[in-house]
Amino acid sequence: MQIRALIFPGSMKPVTLSKLVVMTSIFVLLFGNMTFITNVIEVYPLSFKNGVFLFSLALVFGGVTSLLLALVCFKYTVKPILIAVLLMSSSAAYFMDTYNVVIDEVMINNIINTDTNESKDLFGFYQLLYLLFLGVIPSLYVYKTKIAFQHLKVAVASRVFLIVFSLMLVLLPIYLLSDFYASFLREHKLLRQYANPSYYLYSAIKYSGSSFDSMTVPFKVIAPEAKIPTSDVDRELVILVVGETARSDHFSLNGYDKLTNPYLEKQAVVSFNNVWSCGTSTSVSVPCMFSIYDQSSYDRVKADSTENVLDILKRSGANVLWLDNNSSSKGVADRIDYESYKSADKNSVCDIECRDVGMLRGIQPYIDQHPKGDIVIVLHQMGNHGPAYYKRYPESFRKFVPTCDTNQLQNCNPTEISNTYDNAILYTDYFLSKVIQLLKINNNKFEAAMLYISDHGESLGENNLYLHGLPYILAPDNQKRVPLIMWFGESFRHEINFESLKNNTDTQYSHANIFHTMLGLMEVETKVYDKAMDIIERDPE
Repeated sequence: MQIRALIFPGSMKPVTLSKLVVMTSIFVLLFGNMTFITNVIEVYPLSFKNGVFLFSLALVFGGVTSLLLALVCFKYTVKPILIAVLLMSSSAAYFMDTYNVVIDEVMINNIINTDTNESKDLFGFYQLLYLLFLGVIPSLYVYKTKIAFQHLKVAVASRVFLIVFSLMLVLLPIYLLSDFYASFLREHKLLRQYANPSYYLYSAIKYSGSSFDSMTVPFKVIAPEAKIPTSDVDRELVILVVGETARSDHFSLNGYDKLTNPYLEKQAVVSFNNVWSCGTSTSVSVPCMFSIYDQSSYDRVKADSTENVLDILKRSGANVLWLDNNSSSKGVADRIDYESYKSADKNSVCDIECRDVGMLRGIQPYIDQHPKGDIVIVLHQMGNHGPAYYKRYPESFRKFVPTCDTNQLQNCNPTEISNTYDNAILYTDYFLSKVIQLLKINNNKFEAAMLYISDHGESLGENNLYLHGLPYILAPDNQKRVPLIMWFGESFRHEINFESLKNNTDTQYSHANIFHTMLGLMEVETKVYDKAMDIIERDPE
């Protein structure tokens, strides 16, 4: 048969709707599940006994896909749905095969909230090949295929048969090989999360449900009585820097063998080396660190429908501003002043992309325009956002070489990836030193302080894992352990127990401490403040 007939099968014999569904399911199973198959074989090495299980596993996940498609594919929906599944599955296969990530509910939220510039960083030649051969060409086949629509009774009988047959493909192997599946389902949760397309379809349904819940749950005010006492006559100026994708063990302040913090090492900073993120992605960690919830109790619906610490600070009388050089605040700054520095019309420090230091240009004018009240400014960095780490710093900060000057990390060796990532850490170090310099200028008018904490860490190829976003319970520590750095002006140091801070750098903290630490730092009186969760101990009056 000619290739043209395969791609444009207009003259071929029409196929039934059920057959087209099964053909699509088999295609995705065979060509879109390389990572799933590879990971399963690592756990269940090839042998006769394991071979039977692996074959049954193909039947199970093929049956799951056929079942899902059989429930939604009808006369007018079959082609749009199958084409959508093929295109999405080709992209899912690329990211799983390239970066070993999981397309779960959190990752879908990340995809939806990713801006155009971030999308460009992820795009590459290999993704185009995946999209072409696993998405576009089979989609053209589906689009051009003539469907033999049956009479109603025959169509219903055919659909019932497909559903029953698909169920048998799922249930019968599980029953016959129950000992294997008991282990697979209980102990190897991550393996089935690589199944394409069943797991991302399940996650998309789950995400849609939680999004609906977010829209219907009423907004909750948790600190209506919050106030800064009249006895607090000193004005506070606190800059909270939210880092991006920085891992704690790549900071020389925390013992890393490369000098990635030459600027901060000249400052009187306190660096904590045992701090853990709330999530492994920005869309989880950023809302979580500003919320009252800890990692175990956080979910997106609760965060969206509950006021955060910035809302409380604003109600207490502080001037609160969010400056962003990342994609967005992920909903945290929806009720406070917000400015984006992602484009050259606002950010005056741009080359191949707009730099984090450009946000500093907007701080002094804001301070001068607010002669009364405390001031809290959040700076949301671009930081170390991957995979294009080489874009995250100017050429003058290319200190560690050789570097990985591509977003195709699999084409670089570990040393090149690490060097490039570390150059971006070096630039963050410079940026934070500039934040401190700005605070020192205002130290005579304010009790000034800087807090820096990253949203999550990053995998740099260890165990063949790249980037971040794995389910929290399964993610390696380097995706969860983050840097936390504090600096205080002279007047603030007299207010706090600075020696206690320096002695507690090994103490375990998390994003959950930020909510209470910010309230304590700003001396806000509210019933939701938990002194035990405040990292900073104030000296008694």
